[in-house]
Amino acid sequence: MATTSSDEVAHDFFPFLKIYKDGRIERVVGVDVLPASLDPTTGIESKDVVISPETGVAARVYVPKSSVGACQPQKLPLVVYFHGGGFCVETPFCAKYHHAVNSLVAEANVVAVSVHYRLAPENPIPVAYDDSWAAVKWVVSHSGGIGPDEWLNSSADFKRVFFAGDSAGANIAHQLALRAGLEGGLGSGDSSKLVGIALVHPYFWGVELIEDEVNHPEKAVWAEGIWRFATKGTSGSDDPLINPAKDPNLGKLGAERVLVCVAEEDILKDRGWYYKEVLEKSGWRGTAEVVEATGDGHVFHLANPTCDNALAMLKKISAFINQDWASATNIKPS
Repeated sequence: MATTSSDEVAHDFFPFLKIYKDGRIERVVGVDVLPASLDPTTGIESKDVVISPETGVAARVYVPKSSVGACQPQKLPLVVYFHGGGFCVETPFCAKYHHAVNSLVAEANVVAVSVHYRLAPENPIPVAYDDSWAAVKWVVSHSGGIGPDEWLNSSADFKRVFFAGDSAGANIAHQLALRAGLEGGLGSGDSSKLVGIALVHPYFWGVELIEDEVNHPEKAVWAEGIWRFATKGTSGSDDPLINPAKDPNLGKLGAERVLVCVAEEDILKDRGWYYKEVLEKSGWRGTAEVVEATGDGHVFHLANPTCDNALAMLKKISAFINQDWASATNIKPS
């Protein structure tokens, strides 16, 4: 049988997606959907919300079951999470990200909002940033207790807001923290505060290769190519959106604390360490820390969430979120 143009692959971005000659895009990963539910193992309850019917921006909200319906629920730190996938694949609703955020909520005892932003190349950069910022603004609209979602109204402590994400999602978390700094906060006056950002294997890059990157030219080409693909070729690797070292506003990052998690076998590892270095030299007055997992590669925790390094990283992020509150109240985070 002859191959039709609709079956012919123009670009194969394994393992993410395929683009056919007729323009059709077939995503290979992150297309499964796991329904929101009550997890009987962790006691975490989740539900899906639509933030913007016009754009399709949505989110999955997570809370510990003990907070739902309580007469006087304990106010918990609020984590806004941005998934990875090179800006091109994955959603908060696929199994790997549902389980990852569910586990974080259980370990850290927090409320979480996992953001569904529109994907490239149909919606090229900067759409992912704008959608994610719109989601943040929707989240903080609950800081006065009168927002559209009762879970956030009753259970989230808006004075303890954190952004977190992995890979491209970590890039988004950084960019939104920077936007918060440039705009004087999250947009709700004194009723909300961005305390910190947790960046897991952040997707940063640059034209000039650094450290071990020079020894892996094929991976370097891939790292740069993802960015060009997500921007439809309109932006290079020294764009401040992908290379924080080129951002003159880096010192205005609107978070007090930064945690960067890197992995020894990840091509992006040196960018995580370099991010800390340039951030500390930028005039930013916060504190930054890098932790490195040995023997593992990029987003290993998604593929093997119960391995020792994944569990250690989960505990580290939990401690990062809870450290100030725990010391102030003399209570150990759960």
